[in-house]
Amino acid sequence: MDKIILFANPTRDPELSYLEQVRSMAGELGIECAVGSLPCELDGLADGARMAVTFGGDGAILRAARALCGMEIPILGVNLGHKGFMAELEARETELVRRALEGRYTLESRMMADVAVFREGRAVYRDFALNEAVAGGVARVVGVNVYGDGRRIMGFDGDGVIVSTPTGSTAYSLSAGGPVVEPTAQSLIVTPVCPHILSARSYVLAPERTVTVELTRLGKKTAYLSVDGGESVPLQDGDRIDVRRSPTVTRLVRVTGRSFYEKVSSKLGEMP
Repeated sequence: MDKIILFANPTRDPELSYLEQVRSMAGELGIECAVGSLPCELDGLADGARMAVTFGGDGAILRAARALCGMEIPILGVNLGHKGFMAELEARETELVRRALEGRYTLESRMMADVAVFREGRAVYRDFALNEAVAGGVARVVGVNVYGDGRRIMGFDGDGVIVSTPTGSTAYSLSAGGPVVEPTAQSLIVTPVCPHILSARSYVLAPERTVTVELTRLGKKTAYLSVDGGESVPLQDGDRIDVRRSPTVTRLVRVTGRSFYEKVSSKLGEMP
């Protein structure tokens, strides 16, 4: 039997009205719905599923991408949040989910990044990002050194640095002054956070590069790594953070034909 996953979001959809609308559509088409919440252990939820539908903002899609990583199950986002750059549909467009259920959709691949923390030559933490990896201090200026394939890119004192994928270019990186990058591109974007030097600027690097970040002069200062806004991992002096393109991708379902440029104009506002 045809099957999809519906990821409930009691915060954004407390009555589950949007979820029930989609479940009703699926039932009319003879499609089984497996319902779960994020974050969650899938425990067979995804077995045989051809698509997942999320309800909420980009955070819901990020959590779904993590839960489904490596399963090649595409994600259709219904935006019940604020910006929702990754979501294909707005709340008022939920009826258009029917197009995807009927197979009338295209898929868009998004690059992901593998992230690892090395301490004294040993990997002590590994993760993967759809948006970004952020390393920095907490209300304290730290020293930041950034390398590409072992060659120094920049060094500065500041709050930290963001290494983002093209998908993440419109998230924290944009707020920190980074460039808007088409999300289907293949690149790594390095954006300083509040650098205490005028020459520290964003870099857009080739996807085959390995970006290495080192935080220095921490002393008693607290510094962390956060991947896609998730748990904060404490960092120590001498830790090395490597970020590189992942062999895994996230696939997003597209049904409207809206371009990325239209989304940027509508989400960020367009000059008259």
